[in-house]
Amino acid sequence: QVQLVESGGGLVQSGGSLRLSCAASGLPFSRYAMGWFRQASGKEREIAAAISWSGGSTYYADSVKGRFTISRDNAKNTVYLQMDSLKPEDTAVYYCAVRARLSLSTGNEYDYWGQGTQVTVSS
Repeated sequence: QVQLVESGGGLVQSGGSLRLSCAASGLPFSRYAMGWFRQASGKEREIAAAISWSGGSTYYADSVKGRFTISRDNAKNTVYLQMDSLKPEDTAVYYCAVRARLSLSTGNEYDYWGQGTQVTVSS
């Protein structure tokens, strides 16, 4: 079965950096687009970034553009989210998701989801 395991979350001070990883198994990872979503307490889940199957296309929400970088290593079945210049408003549970298509989606059209990893940014 499909498994997505996120790691790399934690507590960091404002202005700091974290790198999230999502290891996928049970699916043809190199043929699927991936996304990182986040959900802050009391708010709806929102997309932060997405990447196409090859990494040739990426998308970033306006709120993270210029600070976050999504990448993937198809040989390792892993997608990453490098988060720099973190702000307290970035505090959320971060989820990776698989879209069973080559192309990315900027919406919620993803098919499998991980369990999430907590990111907390202190001011």
